[in-house]
Amino acid sequence: MSRVAAIDATASRSLVERAMEMVRDHIRTHDLKVGDSLPGEGSFAVQMGVSRPVMREAFGALAALRLVDVGNGRRPRVAAIDGSAMAASLGHAINTAQVSLADVWDVRRTLELRTAELAALNRSDDQARVISAAAHRLAVDRDEGARTAADTEFHQVIAAASGNPLFYQIICSFEEMMARAVPRAWQERALPEERAESLTLHHEVADAIAAREPARARAAMERHFANSVGERLRDAR
Repeated sequence: MSRVAAIDATASRSLVERAMEMVRDHIRTHDLKVGDSLPGEGSFAVQMGVSRPVMREAFGALAALRLVDVGNGRRPRVAAIDGSAMAASLGHAINTAQVSLADVWDVRRTLELRTAELAALNRSDDQARVISAAAHRLAVDRDEGARTAADTEFHQVIAAASGNPLFYQIICSFEEMMARAVPRAWQERALPEERAESLTLHHEVADAIAAREPARARAAMERHFANSVGERLRDAR
């Protein structure tokens, strides 16, 4: 790339970044909420004095970050919070060895003790039933994929039941890691009594949440993590 082309590319990125910031400012200053419509590319382009392709690129970047929803034939809208961007960043960090699975597990353990505690206080009856059902499926499912899905649902519904939507999005961002860790955990629990202990711990967490006992739910989740593959990951660092 020639020096002139490099300068042009830098200037273009700067315009796109400014356009993205303008859209974010519009959302904030107009107190827009999820699902509210935004002005189209043309309107923002006129306000900024830039081309429509610049605004199109800006909206595309904002959509990739899950800040706006865009679709053919309709105006862009304010997007709902979505942990997928966080999950992509986390997956990239793990794949490029910027953080280890053990590092992520430490963070997850800290968060999940709190979500179990809050879930016992804030869960709905339906959520309590789903958590218990997921714990039960872990005991009866023999298919690895089904077992991983049940374990993932178990932790995600607990996070949702905490009442804090940010906890839910962060826990969901760990889904790719769980897809690797859960099968490994079951492979390492080769003895029937080891698997039975893990299942018992899942049920203890579910029962404490159903009984609305936050201290017991936190303690049960702590025992669950102490029994998990994450402890072996951490010890291996």
